[in-house]
Amino acid sequence: MTLYEHVADLPLRVEEHGLERHERETSSGFARATTVVSLRGDSHTGRGEDVTYDTAEHDALRETDPDWDLAGDYTLRSFSAALDDVDLFFGRDPDREEFHSYRRWALESAALDLALRQSETTLGSALDRRYDPVRFVISTRLGDTPTTDRVDDWLAIQPESEFKLDPTPEWTDELVADLAATGAVRILDLKGTYEGTEVDNPADVDLYRRVLAGFPDAIVEDPRLTNETRELFVNEEDRVSWDHPITSVESIESLPFEPRWLNVKPSRFGTVESLLDSIEHCLERDIRLYGGGQFELGVGREHIQTLASLFYPDGPNDVAPGGYNDPEPQEGLPESPLVAPAAPAGLGFVDEGA
Repeated sequence: MTLYEHVADLPLRVEEHGLERHERETSSGFARATTVVSLRGDSHTGRGEDVTYDTAEHDALRETDPDWDLAGDYTLRSFSAALDDVDLFFGRDPDREEFHSYRRWALESAALDLALRQSETTLGSALDRRYDPVRFVISTRLGDTPTTDRVDDWLAIQPESEFKLDPTPEWTDELVADLAATGAVRILDLKGTYEGTEVDNPADVDLYRRVLAGFPDAIVEDPRLTNETRELFVNEEDRVSWDHPITSVESIESLPFEPRWLNVKPSRFGTVESLLDSIEHCLERDIRLYGGGQFELGVGREHIQTLASLFYPDGPNDVAPGGYNDPEPQEGLPESPLVAPAAPAGLGFVDEGA
C-alpha cells in the first residue's frame, strides 16, 4: 500500500467553507499575504493555507467570496477529483502558473485535515509514522548591501542557530569568509531556476565559484546549470539540492542528474497524492529531504512542520516558527529542534489535548 493509499479513502463530509485573509511584514522586506481556507463538516473544521505570492490575488479571493459548491460526501480521493472541475481563479489565469497549485493545495490540505479529524486520527497515525522533534534553520536574506549583521544578531540570541541564506552577486570574498567562519551556514539558495519573479537570481559564474569554495560542506540549492556553470558542479553533485523545479515525481526524474537532496514545499505539488507519491519516491531511493517554507502566516506553518516531523526531522528544515520571519531578530522564540506534539490532531503540529 502506498503512502497515499493510507489516506485516499478516508471519508469526508463537507458542509461549508470559509476564507480568512492574513498579512504580515517579513524579514525579506515585503508584506506577506495569505488566505486560510476552512472546510467544515460534522462539527469539525479542517484548514489549509493558500500561499500565492500576489497580494492582489488574496484581495480578489476575499472580494469575490466564491461559491465553490463543495458541500457533499466524499472520500479524500473523490474530493480531489471533484476539485479538477472547480474554477479556483474565477475564469482567468493568474500571473504565475504555480499559483494554481498553491490554491489547490490550500483546499487539498484542508480536506486532508478535515478527513483526519472526522476520523478522529492524525496524519502520523494514518501513515503509521512517528512524530519526531524537528531540526530547523533560520532562513534570511542579508539585504541589498549584504553584511553579516543579521546572522550575528541571531547568533547573539541563539548561539546554536543554523542558517539558510540567499547569496547574491553582491556577496564579496570577505563576506563569504566571515559567514563561513560562523560554522552555522547549512544551505545556500542560489534561486537560479526562477524566472519572472522578484527573487530571480541569474547564473553568475563568479558567485557560484565563490559560494562552492567558501562553504565546502553546505547544501547548494537551485543553481542554474549553463554551459558556463555546469563544470563548477562536477564532483559537487552530492550537495546540490533542488526546490523550485520540484512539483511531482516526473519533475524529480527530469532533473539534470539524480539528486541526493530535495527541498519539499507541499504547495508546489498541488495535491496530496502528488506530494505523498514524491516523498515515497525519494524515500525508496535514499534521496535526502528537508522541508521548505513560504512565509506561511497561518495553519500552513503547522503543516510543513508536521511533514518534517514525520518524514525528515533531522534535515536542515526551513520550517521555523513564524516569529523567525519578522523584520528583526527577537528573544524568546522556540529554538531548534521543535518539540514533537504528544497529542496532535488532523494535520496539525500542536497539542490539542488527549
